[in-house]
Amino acid sequence: MAGKDGHNGAYERYFEKVGNLLLIERKDELAALLSWHRHTREGRGGIVFVRGEAGLGKTSLITALCDQVREINAVFWGGCEALYTPRPLGPLFDMMDSFSDDVRLLLNESGRRSIELYSRIVSDFEKSSPGDVLVIEDIHWADFATLDFLKYLGRRITAAPILVILSFRTDEITEESKVQGVLDGFPAAFVHDVELKPLTRSGVEKLCASSGRRHQSDEYYGVSGGNPFFVTELLASGERPHAALPASVKDAVNTRLLRLSPEERDFLETLSILPGAIQFSIIPRLFGDDGELLAMAALGRKLLLETPGKALRFRHELARLATLARVPATRQREIHARVLRALLDSNDQDTAHDQLVHHAAGALDAEMVLKFAPRAAENAAAVGAHQEAASHYATAMRFVDEADANQAAEIYEKWAYEAGLSLRIDDEVIKAYQHAITLWRALGRQDKVAENLTRLSRMHWYRAESAEAARYADEAVRLLEEAPPSAAQAMGYSLKSQLYMLNDKMEDAITWGEKALELAERFDDAESRVHALNNVGVARAFRGDSSGVDLLEESLSLALEHGYHEHAARVFTNLSEYGVEFKNFDLAERTISEGVAFDTKNDLDSWTHYLIGRQAQLRCEQGRLHDARTIAEGVLRLERQTLLMKLPARLVLAKVNIMLGDDAAQTVLAEAVDHAAATEEPQHIVPAHLSRLLFAWLHDKARIAEESLRQLFDIGADAMHLWHRGETAVWCNRFAYPIPEEFRDGLPPPIHQELDGKLKVAAATWKKLGAIPAIATTLAQSRESDQLGAAIQISRDIGAAAIEEKVLRLASRFGIASELPKKKRGPYKAARNHPLGLTEKEQKVLSLLVEGHSNSDIAEILSRSRRTVENHVSSILRKLSVEHRVDAAILVQSEPWLLPKIKPADRRN
Repeated sequence: MAGKDGHNGAYERYFEKVGNLLLIERKDELAALLSWHRHTREGRGGIVFVRGEAGLGKTSLITALCDQVREINAVFWGGCEALYTPRPLGPLFDMMDSFSDDVRLLLNESGRRSIELYSRIVSDFEKSSPGDVLVIEDIHWADFATLDFLKYLGRRITAAPILVILSFRTDEITEESKVQGVLDGFPAAFVHDVELKPLTRSGVEKLCASSGRRHQSDEYYGVSGGNPFFVTELLASGERPHAALPASVKDAVNTRLLRLSPEERDFLETLSILPGAIQFSIIPRLFGDDGELLAMAALGRKLLLETPGKALRFRHELARLATLARVPATRQREIHARVLRALLDSNDQDTAHDQLVHHAAGALDAEMVLKFAPRAAENAAAVGAHQEAASHYATAMRFVDEADANQAAEIYEKWAYEAGLSLRIDDEVIKAYQHAITLWRALGRQDKVAENLTRLSRMHWYRAESAEAARYADEAVRLLEEAPPSAAQAMGYSLKSQLYMLNDKMEDAITWGEKALELAERFDDAESRVHALNNVGVARAFRGDSSGVDLLEESLSLALEHGYHEHAARVFTNLSEYGVEFKNFDLAERTISEGVAFDTKNDLDSWTHYLIGRQAQLRCEQGRLHDARTIAEGVLRLERQTLLMKLPARLVLAKVNIMLGDDAAQTVLAEAVDHAAATEEPQHIVPAHLSRLLFAWLHDKARIAEESLRQLFDIGADAMHLWHRGETAVWCNRFAYPIPEEFRDGLPPPIHQELDGKLKVAAATWKKLGAIPAIATTLAQSRESDQLGAAIQISRDIGAAAIEEKVLRLASRFGIASELPKKKRGPYKAARNHPLGLTEKEQKVLSLLVEGHSNSDIAEILSRSRRTVENHVSSILRKLSVEHRVDAAILVQSEPWLLPKIKPADRRN
């Protein structure tokens, strides 16, 4: 039983081990175990309780400790099993091969309680190397002989320099159990306690990220309660959280249920039909006088928990689902019907419609589903829960064949609307609108036909199917004009205005928008007014009329006031696009931030990622190229987004890769140009070709430049806003191509200044606007060494390797390359790669700061003086442009790419 020699470095290697996914959020617990093991190496024995409910990672934690100490000490490992008749001293038999010959002989001869056996084991431990580890798992299932051994060993732990680790489930041990009596009898001065808690949302997110499912982490957290075993099993199954339960989860729950009486099992199986909180009031209606006793028994066994609101719930949603999986489908239907009757008979005004829908659907009661599902959906949509609204309408659609034509039409159109907002815009949504239109036509409701045609038009526009969008819009307006003027006609006119605006036909957009506003005012229709103000505001703003911004702000205010979530999201998108395109970056920052928060809060996924694509564009314009690429790639990885929703991100990724000199830049650019062309809209086609001109200039591709310039000339200046017109003019100038007269009018100041040859003035204007890459490309047009040198330095600062290489080639051509600044060592490589120039040390400090560590903690972890850490923190706050540590943490949460992943081992120096 002699232990192995080793070195103290083993006590520090836990920093490396916590990178293991199985040890997420277990760093402190592992550090404590290693510390107590260090004490045993110094000759002081100890007992550690590792406790927590099933699945929290007790075994993983203990294994991590033993992996660290095996090089210097022996490890003895055994476990108790949940057998009807467990083998006496089962854990000791598990570790028999590690014992001395004398102990093995005694164990084989007795195989039962034996004071001589216990004495010989303890005697061997007393003589062994200090620090040996004895692990006995799951002592809540221990047989009486094993409990006797533990009691014997515990009283003698002061003489045995070993670390005894006992694991058990807290929900399996009661105050009256024999196991608890043994635990209480250990000498308190030698006992340590580790209680494992479920993972936090952040911990579950890390587990999900390891499987590429970070975006679903909230779902996994909600269904698992943070239990790491449940999360890992769900991830391993490859299913969505609610789709299918892994067999391992079912087995874990079934094991507990099979130890219950039939009455208790029936009680839990019945309640498993109830998702969420279970009100005490329903129990007597379902179980009569026995209900209260059964509830108390389930609480005592910790199978159910009492919520702060004095209701019951299962310990985990997965435990409920696994219990429910035991119930045959026919019995589930019967239980749903019982619960539905109980809820309806109670006349409880607090009973939520969604509960009634759930049980009505489970009971296959079409009448009740069609009665309550639309009400539940309307309630959800009113508070911005559009995914839940779509789900309720989807439930109603399962029974739509039993609805009358009027109700069926409403269900189809409302599901399509809510699904289009929150889930996806696919063929199912299109077909639902078409079903609704067919039914409304049959009912003679031309007003509803026109309304659904306008929505169908919007769906096709989102899918970049502009021809279909225009066709349906024209048909809607035709139908509306056959009837007397109405609010519906106002919305039809506004939709026409929107389509003209999207195609940069701004005069037509204003004309149709003003017709819509006139009707909206006449019929006091707030929704049409909000929609039309948005269109007219964009049309004016993008033609250089600042009053358009005021109209957009008015549209947003009205949309928020009336709860028009989709219209508000559209204003946020249009206003942010204006801010980015017209170089009003302060407006863009504010609008994008508020818009993303609003869209996320209200389940407007169809808008969120388009808006985040604009955020990527803003970062690109600001010269934060790596940030822009990170954001854009994140959007493009998302599933179920239409071509149009991803297009802003795709255009940004192309431009960023061009400037960074990425090998795949040309391929990404070609894809962006193709996708932009598919929309047939100048607002997307123009920036795609402007990026193509940048690529052509950087790589001396005159033919590509000529192709793109001709494409832009064909689109025409009238279909472009002044900044796009200006960029077209400046690229003509850079390629020595004649500038058409229509592209010379009303150019923005820095464009006009460059065309006049005032490159330094233009660069200063770009700097004032905050458009950093534009400074470099402008100064690169000079033949002066100081201006080319400045272009070189800016390119290096933002990582635009392709611009730097272009400037160096130009300088060589002009014979002034030797006069340019040499590449300095400059910031550390980590700082050069960090968007805001944080050094590697500063990134480590920021990582710890965000985790909530004080300066003293950081100094100790990094083995630096407190003064050094304080200097690092001050530098970090300055570079992040924030005043306080809390502000830095908040900034990193909203822009996580500012904090590169730091390996735990890298935190030490």
